[in-house]
Amino acid sequence: MPDRGGGPTGPRMRVGRPSRRVRTLLMTLGVLAVLGMAFTMFAGFWTEWLWYRSVNYSSVFTTTLWTKIGLFFVFGLLMSLAVGLNIWLAHRLRPPLSAMSVEQQSLDRYRMGIAPYKTWLLLGITSLVGLIAGASAAGQWRTWLMWVNGVSFGQKDPQFHLDVSFFAFDLPWYRFLLGFGFAATILSLIAAALTHYLYGGLRVTSPGARATAAATGHLSVLLGVFVALKAVAYWLDRYGLAVKSSDFKATDNWTGLRYVDANAYLPAKTILFCIAVICALLFFATLWRRTWQLPVIGFGLMVLSAILIGGLYPAIVQKFQVQPNEQAKEAPYVAKNLKATREAYGIDGTQVTEYSGTSTTKDKTQLRDDVDATASIRVLDPNIVSPTYQQLQQMRKYYAFPTNLDVDRYNVDGTDQDTVIGLRELNLAGVDKQNWINNHFRYTHGYGVVAAKGTTADAEGRPVFTESNLPSEGDLGTYQQRIYYGEKTTTYSIVGGPQKEIDYSDDNGEKTTSYTGKSGVNLSSPVNRAAYAVAFGEPQILYSGAIGDGSRILYNRTPKERVEAVAPWLTIDGDAYPAVVDGKIQWIVDAYTTTNGYPYASRTTLGDTTADSLTATNDNRAVVAQQNQVNYIRNSVKATVDAYTGDVKLYQWDTEDPVLKTWMKAFPGTVEPKTAISDALMAHLRYPQDLFKVQRELLTRYHVKDATTFLSGSEVWQVPDDPSNKSGDAVPPYYLSMKMPDQKAQAFSLTTTFTPNGRDNLSAFMAVDSEAGAPGYGKIRILKLPTSTTVDGPKQVQSQFNSEQDIAESIRLLKGGDSDIEYGNLLTVPLDGGLLYVEPVYVRGGGLKYPLLKKVLVTYGGNTAFEDTLDEALNKVFGAESTAPPKDEGGDTTTPPSSTNPTVQEALDDAQKAFTAGQEALKKGDWEAYGKAQKDLEAALKRAEEAQNEADKSGGTASSSPSPSSSPSG
Repeated sequence: MPDRGGGPTGPRMRVGRPSRRVRTLLMTLGVLAVLGMAFTMFAGFWTEWLWYRSVNYSSVFTTTLWTKIGLFFVFGLLMSLAVGLNIWLAHRLRPPLSAMSVEQQSLDRYRMGIAPYKTWLLLGITSLVGLIAGASAAGQWRTWLMWVNGVSFGQKDPQFHLDVSFFAFDLPWYRFLLGFGFAATILSLIAAALTHYLYGGLRVTSPGARATAAATGHLSVLLGVFVALKAVAYWLDRYGLAVKSSDFKATDNWTGLRYVDANAYLPAKTILFCIAVICALLFFATLWRRTWQLPVIGFGLMVLSAILIGGLYPAIVQKFQVQPNEQAKEAPYVAKNLKATREAYGIDGTQVTEYSGTSTTKDKTQLRDDVDATASIRVLDPNIVSPTYQQLQQMRKYYAFPTNLDVDRYNVDGTDQDTVIGLRELNLAGVDKQNWINNHFRYTHGYGVVAAKGTTADAEGRPVFTESNLPSEGDLGTYQQRIYYGEKTTTYSIVGGPQKEIDYSDDNGEKTTSYTGKSGVNLSSPVNRAAYAVAFGEPQILYSGAIGDGSRILYNRTPKERVEAVAPWLTIDGDAYPAVVDGKIQWIVDAYTTTNGYPYASRTTLGDTTADSLTATNDNRAVVAQQNQVNYIRNSVKATVDAYTGDVKLYQWDTEDPVLKTWMKAFPGTVEPKTAISDALMAHLRYPQDLFKVQRELLTRYHVKDATTFLSGSEVWQVPDDPSNKSGDAVPPYYLSMKMPDQKAQAFSLTTTFTPNGRDNLSAFMAVDSEAGAPGYGKIRILKLPTSTTVDGPKQVQSQFNSEQDIAESIRLLKGGDSDIEYGNLLTVPLDGGLLYVEPVYVRGGGLKYPLLKKVLVTYGGNTAFEDTLDEALNKVFGAESTAPPKDEGGDTTTPPSSTNPTVQEALDDAQKAFTAGQEALKKGDWEAYGKAQKDLEAALKRAEEAQNEADKSGGTASSSPSPSSSPSG
């Protein structure tokens, strides 16, 4: 070939080459860079393996890893072979001579340029597409495991009569295979066409035929494969209609077939499938006919059919058949959606009962007594009192409580008691001297539980603690108080080595300790230290003298992180809560199995559905979702995380859930049976909030069972906004021990209210039995109020509170000076056909940095009270005092005394005077006088208690619980 380079023909200029020393240096740097990258990758892999091994879930790591590796190599190799084979075949089918045209002469330079590197170029291209395809396939490990391990649901869809498992487990995998097939075919077609063009098999401007016979046959086969895959896609689209989402009538994300789908799209997809099969055969026939005339006509017919049959015909059916008589046409399909949605979200057993909303009992004393029997009304709001816990029980700046505390119940002296509980967790922001040793070696853990009665407060509005101080002591007995794993523990700690940890401080100074648990990863190995130094970007881990024999590194320390890591196939509830179980602090985490492939069940977005006024201010309460859009959910797993050892336990809770059974097949031995749950742990399990929030959102529309009513939208409800704040977000559900009208005794319940869509009056009250292990656990009850009359909803009740002149004046006085008020949870309790609303009111001010319970708002039947205590407010609303035996602080009834010791009575009279003086001072906003009255009250109560003790010793009689007749306790 002639030299087409042009340019000078004289002696070539020598280009200076780097010296040997420079070349050696560059090579060394290159090798070090490669080794550094390799070790960085190794460090990530090695530390992950060590962590899984430390929590005894190494099978999760290996199963996930080998699944990803298998998918990566299988599909990466398939893609490489498909593209490489077609490039090789196109090169082999190249014409022996190319036409001497300008186009081909230009291509000659490229052909000659790549000729020496053809093999390497082929390997490079196939490796690149293989890596991309393999990485994409590895991300489908969940889809593969669900397909290969899928179990039957035992339920069939109403349209195709296939088991639900086909749509939940099989169809997603078939769609992935189809997508992979399309990608491989398109890439092969592009690569083959470019190769044919480069070597003359395809011509754009050259004279003669535009393609050789060999190129025509090769590309026709690839086009035939593409059209054949399109035929498969049309066939799968038929089944996809059962899980297709669309906006329809009263619901977004409607899922399932409608009239137009069943009578237009479904037959259209079948017809298009047949046309695509014929079109594919025509493309394959070009191997013999060597012409594209018939395949092109067939392909054009397929495109035209897709427009007319797949688009225009359904539009005509919708316009002229459905719209003129929509309710009659859509009703059968709506009925299927109603049934499937209620089953998929576990709301099919919901009991809806008509409720009048107005009381019929005339006996006010009986109504007053019924309040105590109906509910243990919680006046201590766990979402308000965290600063109070912080102020009274923090003890040291490096401890902190969560923003939102938790509600649990503990059995004290044989009586279940609603309890507001929080852990004194480590807060590194409170450490005075911030450095690496302090942050990761000395300050490593929190200490102790702080708990208070949910139904009362002391004379000053503070919580009545049942577990307090440092170390904690009280009703919970002896337990391991050190908290190495918690919601606020987000950094790593290195424990158990030569460096001592600060345990806690008391009057005798700091106490030190050294971690003795088996949690974490041992750092005795230099390889482990180097790996963690790289993984955490902290070189001191490699050489620090604070690390030695026995040193262990703790990380992934929040309960949600740990459960999500050991069970990546679960969706984690947004609220982990602590409980003292068998001498240990255990974090309890609710976890869900989900799918978005349940036919006919409408979808919901977990992140949106579970949001409320609490999640808006606390990111820790956000639901952790692997699959945010779902149309099936079950609370199938209860998990625990030991606050000291970090041990994670997964317990099978829903023994019938096919999705959990599928994952248990994929990861055998990771989930323990339900029978392994101890009685002590069972006593603290409860119905999860996020599942309840999902169900209540669905029940705003799916509480109706009649398709006609659903279509009309006349019975659509909404979850009201939280009236106690200005966030504009939904009111959170509340845990409360209460009795619904058809129940014989109180049960620990999760409750919420509904209002009509776009209105503020009450439309329904909802409660679910939350007592795990009880026969009624999980039963949802809805009290539906009549539409012919209006009953005040939460927002209206709050507005009524604020507009009452006396209440408004009292609130103004409470806000005097630099004080402010905070409204607590607005609790709703069904009572004798009516609805009782109770809301605690807290005052923060007067030099105090924390809220104190000062007033309680109560309304029932149009009567409203704003008093110092719940009892006083109830007495005022009902115009009668309770005749039930008085209760002591533990909730047990006491026997009224036959007489009272005179000394005790005198002290009680003084206490009553002090209390009255305090209330007068409070109304005037005289905080100095109020403080003096509180001190006098405390002194009088102390004298009464001492006199009582003396009377008991001498055999005299006295009242069993000395207190003023109008106690300021909440």
